[in-house]
Amino acid sequence: MANAVSTAGMLLKYAVETTKGTTPTTGFTTIPGCKAIPALFNDPNTLQSTPLSATKNHTYIEGLGDSGGAIAITVNDYDEFRTAWEACVTAYEGLTGGKEMWFEIAYPADSELDSFYFPGKPLPLGFGGADVDSVLENNANIVPTGDYKFAAAST
Repeated sequence: MANAVSTAGMLLKYAVETTKGTTPTTGFTTIPGCKAIPALFNDPNTLQSTPLSATKNHTYIEGLGDSGGAIAITVNDYDEFRTAWEACVTAYEGLTGGKEMWFEIAYPADSELDSFYFPGKPLPLGFGGADVDSVLENNANIVPTGDYKFAAAST
């Protein structure tokens, strides 16, 4: 039987490349207050390739993956989060020389799973809405700018 992995202790982090084209392995900053991260890059497009000679079923080939656009990370909206997110956006705006910002979704420390990495652009915050008798939440939106990968957790 496989061991399940808890989401308790998962983190969203970011870092800027020190060398263009090289995913950082150190220097990541944690974004506090993250509550939910949606499924990412799980919906590859398929292209119908059915020849006219087919008589029963369509055939398909794999197309490009699709992140669905901006990724909305659900967060608790409070001062520490806002300060961290504004620092993230400012760091992105200061990129030069074609460098990228990378995001890491880090599994709990006791997990043997690799972290999930992707380059992206953090967007400024909007107003996340409000409900009666609820925790104030917001969405931290990130637009993917390249391909994802799994790799060892940052240090």
